[in-house]
Amino acid sequence: MPEKGFERFSMPPTTERLLLGPGPSPVAPRVMRAMAAPVLSHLDPEMMAILDDVRARLGRVFRAADGAFSFAVSGTGTSGMEAAVAGLTRPGARAVAVVNGYFGDRLAQMLQRYGATVTRVDGEWGRACDPARLEAALAGGADLVTMVHAETSTGVLNPVAEMCRVAAARGARTIVDCVTSLGAHPVEAGAWGADAVYSCSQKGLGAPSGMAPVTFRDPEFRSKGDTTGAPKGESRSFYLDVNLLYDYWVNRKYHHTISAPLVYALQEALAAVEEEGLERRWARHCANHERLVSALAGIGLELLPPPGERLWSLNAVKVPDGADEAGVRKALLADHGIEIGAGLGPLAGRIWRVGLMGSGSTEENITRLVSALGTLLRR
Repeated sequence: MPEKGFERFSMPPTTERLLLGPGPSPVAPRVMRAMAAPVLSHLDPEMMAILDDVRARLGRVFRAADGAFSFAVSGTGTSGMEAAVAGLTRPGARAVAVVNGYFGDRLAQMLQRYGATVTRVDGEWGRACDPARLEAALAGGADLVTMVHAETSTGVLNPVAEMCRVAAARGARTIVDCVTSLGAHPVEAGAWGADAVYSCSQKGLGAPSGMAPVTFRDPEFRSKGDTTGAPKGESRSFYLDVNLLYDYWVNRKYHHTISAPLVYALQEALAAVEEEGLERRWARHCANHERLVSALAGIGLELLPPPGERLWSLNAVKVPDGADEAGVRKALLADHGIEIGAGLGPLAGRIWRVGLMGSGSTEENITRLVSALGTLLRR
């Protein structure tokens, strides 16, 4: 018999939510079914073949350069962020962090924890970064530059292609956060020349959370014996050491016990991406973003970032004067079964964050959300 007071936790929740927040996004039935396949050991030959397939698919969805090491860290997007920082940062490194939102700031904090001397290029929350400001900050030189492609906290799309060019011209390595853009916006890791790009499984790719896709451009991170030109010294992290992860994913050496169901889900989600086609998928996210902007205007709402600087996958909607920001979110969830996100940092109480990502980016979901929002705001 279960201990008294714990009976109600014996079954998983049955309430369905329409997940239109900053993540996770809705998971398609085919991806959910994939997780029901028999569990394999982390070193089973069939699992190794699946990991090889996942690596190849990730390389294509990242548009990674030939020879790049693309894989997935066991963890959420922040684990991918830390794997990138751990792989490219050593104590005393000179780093420049471009910060115009919550996750740019998180990168700056992580760089400091790994011993880098960090210079921040701070920008306005809700506006895209100016590459000229990065260029000025690099006048004294730097080893590493971090930036966010799709700033989840503000709904802003940053010009990372140009910023990567600026950094490369100064001889600096680059880390790019694509947590909210991979699978929803054009991501061109190879063309950008970025040294490390990371994302997550639960947003534009449409899988459950728990895996963080990462791609490293240079072969120097491929094995412990090939470190020519790499930052000196071993990684401070064992779990997120890219060399050890390469040895597991490629050389079949034990590192950690990967979750077979999460790997199956990621593989199926990547298959769905490729079946749709990246260009068509990007076009779908763009078209539905424009539909949402138009529908919101019809009920008197607008987005925080100006046109041209907006994400398709994450929409920062201004809270109108007099509206109960938290009350509307709670009523959406309680009365309509729809989840949206709140603002972070200086935008707390000022915006709602509406995600249209993966299989959740549909015209039907837009209609349902805007109808419910209109009803609540009139109330």
